[in-house]
Amino acid sequence: MKVAVFSCKPYDKRTLESACAESDHLELHFFESRLSSETVSLAKDYDAVSCFVNDDLSRGVIDQLAMYGIRAIALRCAGYNNVDLYCAKAHNIPVFHVPDYSPTSVAEHAVALIMALNRKTHRAYHRVKEGNFALEGLMGFNLEGKTVGCIGTGRIGAAFARIMNGFGCRVLCYDLNPDENLEAQGAEYVDLETLYNRSDIISLHCPLNASTHHLINQTSLAKMKDGVMIINTSRGALVNAQQAIDALYSGKIGYLGLDVYEQEGKLFFEDMSDHIIYDSVFQLLLTFPNVVVTGHQGYFTDIALEHIANTTCANLEQLQQSKDHKFVRELTASA
Repeated sequence: MKVAVFSCKPYDKRTLESACAESDHLELHFFESRLSSETVSLAKDYDAVSCFVNDDLSRGVIDQLAMYGIRAIALRCAGYNNVDLYCAKAHNIPVFHVPDYSPTSVAEHAVALIMALNRKTHRAYHRVKEGNFALEGLMGFNLEGKTVGCIGTGRIGAAFARIMNGFGCRVLCYDLNPDENLEAQGAEYVDLETLYNRSDIISLHCPLNASTHHLINQTSLAKMKDGVMIINTSRGALVNAQQAIDALYSGKIGYLGLDVYEQEGKLFFEDMSDHIIYDSVFQLLLTFPNVVVTGHQGYFTDIALEHIANTTCANLEQLQQSKDHKFVRELTASA
């Protein structure tokens, strides 16, 4: 099976080649380009495509993939909000993902953002390099005893909730499907309004869909404590960036940690240091001293990359060997 691997960085190539080293069925070809309507022609003459979080798998692209005879779409990520599942199903193109690569990697990154913002590590680092050892302006707060709201308690959210429980925080959770194990460990499930009202820190760990798009907006922010800390390591469009900026100006948001951004597609995973970034909202976010932005690196650990590569190759192997093209990780339009 010939597989076109899009959005492939050197570290992806290394781990995928290692994972598929003993396979007699998979022939991987690597493209650094993102999959889009402009690059979809690269998939011609291949049997499957492997894609990442910012690849475009909308209707037009999938229609074109179907014309090329693509048999499967292998996502190297957990989320699939960038895929038109209905279109893929109509073309009988199975889509699979990597639902469980290392939940703790993203959860730990969310905690790293909390700690950096709270103890102002990003500012202290630059002060010390300049020989400035003054502490004025660097005061933080004790996490123990704070109320932390966790929106979404799937694998990553549950891992985050357990970590914050270990800090001695009161953990409030919201999810349509409560986790009894988390409740047994002391987490409390509440409705969203209660979570907004009571939380000192709110961390987002939910998928992006019609009901969660711009979940953090002017209306939801008005229900939160003044000076609330917002952390997003899930999907950028969960946060209305412009309204978050307004809340930063007013003091409603006291701290903002983002590992994802709604318009990250043309920025993240690339070296833009020699380019002008034509995104005034993003540029404005970077000017706030109480904002920390990282470039979608929450998943980026050795264990996670290895698991992503192994699962991706295993799913492609299973597809190759399956007569009916049905396999464990397949998604459907109702997923």
